[in-house]
Amino acid sequence: MLLQRLRLASLAALLALVALCLATELWLAPVRPGGSWLVLKVLPLLAALRGFLYGRRYTYQWMSLLIWLYFTAGVLRAWGDKGNSAVLGALEALLALTLFALCCAFAYYSAPSRNA
Repeated sequence: MLLQRLRLASLAALLALVALCLATELWLAPVRPGGSWLVLKVLPLLAALRGFLYGRRYTYQWMSLLIWLYFTAGVLRAWGDKGNSAVLGALEALLALTLFALCCAFAYYSAPSRNA
């Protein structure tokens, strides 16, 4: 039951981060007017989608490492930009931290030694 809740919460956080990154880079606050190639940063997140859907522990483990790139990008944008872009960067960093915590919790509670 707990693993199911963690899986659904992490899936929701992942999809929210994908949506936020797409919206930020295409419409809300792109680096260049009209959008930028930074929108491609969602591809690693989409690569993890299948593992999140099926509850694969290995996907949660590597995502807990990869997510720090998104956290760093969000912090840098929140720190260096102004206005809407800074708020979106802070939201990206917050979502990345949330996803990190959920990935770590899922990996911890789904360990084979815990299920024995």
